[in-house]
Amino acid sequence: MIWLIPLLFGLILLRVPIAFALGAVSMLGIILTEPSLLINVPRQIYGGIESFSLIAVPLFILAGEVMTRGGISERLIRFSQMLVGFMPGGLAMVVIVASMFFSALTGTAIAAAAAIGGMMLPAMKRENYDTGFSASLVATSATIGPIIPPSIVLILFGVIASVSIGDLFIAGFVPGILMGLGLMVYSFIMGKKNNYKARESLPRPGEFFRGLVDAMLALIMPLIIIGGIISGIFTATESGVVAVVYALIIGMFVYKELSLKDLKDVFIETGKTTASIVFLIGTASLFIWFLSYKNIPSQLTEMLGPVAENPIMLLLVINIILLLAGTFIDTISAVSIFTPLFLPLVTAAGIDPVHFGIIMAVNLTIGMATPPLGVTLFVTARIAQIKVQEMFKHLFPQVGILIAVLLIITYIPEISLYLPELYREIFNV
Repeated sequence: MIWLIPLLFGLILLRVPIAFALGAVSMLGIILTEPSLLINVPRQIYGGIESFSLIAVPLFILAGEVMTRGGISERLIRFSQMLVGFMPGGLAMVVIVASMFFSALTGTAIAAAAAIGGMMLPAMKRENYDTGFSASLVATSATIGPIIPPSIVLILFGVIASVSIGDLFIAGFVPGILMGLGLMVYSFIMGKKNNYKARESLPRPGEFFRGLVDAMLALIMPLIIIGGIISGIFTATESGVVAVVYALIIGMFVYKELSLKDLKDVFIETGKTTASIVFLIGTASLFIWFLSYKNIPSQLTEMLGPVAENPIMLLLVINIILLLAGTFIDTISAVSIFTPLFLPLVTAAGIDPVHFGIIMAVNLTIGMATPPLGVTLFVTARIAQIKVQEMFKHLFPQVGILIAVLLIITYIPEISLYLPELYREIFNV
């Protein structure tokens, strides 16, 4: 039954919606082997979405929509200018820092690309930044979103792999910061080379303090969410409720940039996104069950032979596959497909599932800024009013930096695992 996997990718290449492709392949496999198992199909689909942890997905999507429309991104950008705007390539660094802050609020790359790009690309154009450089940087910086918690990608991986979402959230901090630092070094070099600057001097203390106070309510939110999870006050799922309530209060009653009329559009967009994700998870659950029933992961292990027994080679092969897949499969779909395929292999090789979750998330989010189907590329190209091809000159070095960070994360597991282990030691969990 191993031939079902190339059939699945064949359907994806033919542009069959991935949720339907997963369901069709699973059903075909059942019909050709044990038709009596068809009675299990509704049960497996429903069982896959009957998870308390999945409630966090629509909640964080809703929180992200509320924050995007509630004036938070503008304040984060202003504060980021105070922090790094005076450096060479200052506005480019503002894009990266603001994306990291925004990521800690929404956990989604598309929202970060749209919100940060919409405000920063016109400003960078006024300061004579190369448009291809600016647009590609917004696209690659946005990929930090699904790594720094909260992260919808890590929630889905945690549900599918039965791994602690709290551990995944904590593990994502350092890798996300490393991705940001790598892009900042590139921006600094380009700023020096092209004399890019946002402002000529450091902010005055009073100016910095006002910017900090203005952005403080937005900056406090990730501390509340992660602090609550770490301290055990609420679970990762319950933190989604906290995020929504906090975002509504700040957007409607403090910043006063979110109206009841805006909420209608927010709820509609959240409902559409959630419905597509939940349907995908349901068919992915059927696919996962069929893989396990037919022992397909073991067949993969036998096919890989010595590679499956060597963690270094296994991770290299998986990285290559995920990087390639991320260029034409959206992140959420890829997590649903590859987690059940690769997780048994990596656990058998002694690789920590939390570490693997971060590796998978970084791999697939890099794909969001990689041609031909990198979604953040199309978002920023539309905002900048250029063709995607015009970004390539600067895009490929930036993607190269992210891949270098990926390799560091892959082969130094302590980068991802130190904070979760420290957390368990401190709180004895």
